Amino acid sequence: MLAETDVVVVGGGLAGLAAARRLHRAGVPWRLLEAGGRLGGRVATDAVDGYLLDRGFQVLNTAYPRLGTLLDVDRLRLGHFTAGVLVRRGDRLDRLVNPLREPTGAPGTALAGVGSLLDRLRFAALATGCATLPKARLLAAPETTTQTALRRAGLSDAIIEELLRPFLSGVFVERELETSSHVLAMVLRSFARGRIGLPAEGMAALPRAVAEPLPAELIDLDSPVSAVSPGRVRTQAGDIRCRAVVVAVDPPAATALLPTLPAVRTHSYTTYYHSAPEAPLDEPILLVDGDRREILANTVVVSRAAPTYAPAGRHLVATSVVGPSAPPEPTVRAELTRLYGRSTADWTHLTTVSIPDALPAAPPPQGRLRKPVALGEGLFVAGDHRDSPSIQGALASGWRAAGAVLSALRTGS
Repeated sequence: MLAETDVVVVGGGLAGLAAARRLHRAGVPWRLLEAGGRLGGRVATDAVDGYLLDRGFQVLNTAYPRLGTLLDVDRLRLGHFTAGVLVRRGDRLDRLVNPLREPTGAPGTALAGVGSLLDRLRFAALATGCATLPKARLLAAPETTTQTALRRAGLSDAIIEELLRPFLSGVFVERELETSSHVLAMVLRSFARGRIGLPAEGMAALPRAVAEPLPAELIDLDSPVSAVSPGRVRTQAGDIRCRAVVVAVDPPAATALLPTLPAVRTHSYTTYYHSAPEAPLDEPILLVDGDRREILANTVVVSRAAPTYAPAGRHLVATSVVGPSAPPEPTVRAELTRLYGRSTADWTHLTTVSIPDALPAAPPPQGRLRKPVALGEGLFVAGDHRDSPSIQGALASGWRAAGAVLSALRTGS
């Protein structure tokens, strides 16, 4: 069977959905093929016994530029996290917050024992520069690794090792801080400008909202694609003839479908979900390990930000580990007892979610972050491996790939 359409989008994650939205808005005939039984790709939520368990700890940043193009963020009913972090160092918990978001927390942040006051002032200056300078200027700066950039900002080993490495390892999904300084600049920019939160119905509400305006009859679930070539997409049900193909799948699958595409290294991430009868913290704030044990990346009481994530009378704790070798749950529980400073014996382990290809690696050189999406002969590629490794990168790349398709269709190239 040989069907026809103008554009076939392969992959129903955020990048593919963003591409379909732009094509649909332009009135170009399209069809989306998703190999799995749901939309959203790596952004998914499982509802289990009254808990909302995202496929790995993920958050939404309201400063992501592409969000406003695609959905009304207010409809997600975000529950927000504290704009700061708790650092465990021995018997002490230090609370550092963004004083612009929480002015009353400024004195405590200034007096915190993590690094020196000069460290904290220098980091504040770095974050402020990323938030206020033009994006083009930030991306035109000499590029290096995140670790080198932090040291060039004058930050001491103490604040890097006790605060920034554990915090950023959860953001970049890698502990070596090899991620490009350009990616670091965009991350600090978004954290300074936006608020971090979770949709009341789980992170899966995000792809649902992006997909909502799209006609269901143009989306085929459980439709894996075995091959793409100029003007043709091969599926189990037959070939589809088209004028353009947008491949919007994860990096390993993209390389399999587009052999000329350079392989992209990815990072692994594991999240442990526990149910607790009482919340170990009174606020929705990220807790990191300043004792440099490097077993856990972070832990947070998710239900303090979004109470809908847990049934009445219970709390949901999400704990994340970076790397392919996830420790056994009893080891994680012991670390949680130390970090929170209270017993976890009455906690229930709900599940462990491991994601082998959680985030594409982004070492320098990344340039201006935007990698080519047009491969020639009507083939296009989208995904956060073509932009910044983030939800914003996935949405932006899909939108950009669709724009390149529209341009090619208009010019006949």
